[in-house]
Amino acid sequence: MTIQQLNYTITISEAGSLNKAAETLYISQPSLTSSIQELERELGITIFNRSGRGVSLTNDGLEFVQYARQVVQQYNRLLEKYGKDGVIKKKFGVSTQHYSFAVKSFVEMVKQFNTREYEFAIRETKTLEVIQDVASGKSEIGILYLNDFNRKAIEKFLRTNSLEFHPLIDCDAYVYLWKGHPLARHPSIRLEDLADYPCLSFEQGASGSFYFAEEILSTSEYPRMIKANDRATMLNLMVGLNGYTLCSGIICEELNGSDYIAVPLDTDETGAGDKMEIGYIVKKNTIRSEMATLYIEELQHYLHQG
Repeated sequence: MTIQQLNYTITISEAGSLNKAAETLYISQPSLTSSIQELERELGITIFNRSGRGVSLTNDGLEFVQYARQVVQQYNRLLEKYGKDGVIKKKFGVSTQHYSFAVKSFVEMVKQFNTREYEFAIRETKTLEVIQDVASGKSEIGILYLNDFNRKAIEKFLRTNSLEFHPLIDCDAYVYLWKGHPLARHPSIRLEDLADYPCLSFEQGASGSFYFAEEILSTSEYPRMIKANDRATMLNLMVGLNGYTLCSGIICEELNGSDYIAVPLDTDETGAGDKMEIGYIVKKNTIRSEMATLYIEELQHYLHQG
């Protein structure tokens, strides 16, 4: 088994086709097929199901690719730290809940590198996928929050996937809405004040639960609720429907615009779960890349500058 074969396997799994993978890797399709068949014989498993519509991972293959990503990721970091200049593009990925500060910090980090030599990716996605992306090596860093309500459940997922959480900042609860909202000028807002307006929440998929909600106080009763999949849609719903969401109060006007405001939520009677501890997750016992180190520094700078 070689690093090259691991790279081949990962590329095929992402392309979903031997022909497309061969084009990406600049090798012939018969050579690629032969290399994968040799790897399967060596391992004693079938990695890919092959059909006329392409290829898909078997159950063994799905598990193998997760390990392969971790090995290749660590190999590339070793080359980055100790090897001579090579031709392989260095990769760095971040998976995050929907935080504009995470995107802003990513932008500032990328500016410090030549994008011709690096392959960057940032994914705003569901909470469970943030954890899965880091566990599989698809992303090196994940951004999410813990609080009194979700901490035990999330930490159990992290332990199961050999991940560790590093805190960045503690936040109180805020109501996020557009500046034209009838409540926008209030010094603080109570949950009962919001009863006539739709609460906006990010969709967490079929496997979602209260513990995976991106919004604090997810177990509270909301008479009106609308789900959204992306930040742009949520912002449009705030304007069009006078919707609101609950958040950390950290706003990046450069990315979201200046038409939105965070008003403190009066949490005297809301009980546990109204505090957020935002942090990042990484795989345990791994070498941190230069990009990851700089990204964390940018996060810390942005979150604490004000």
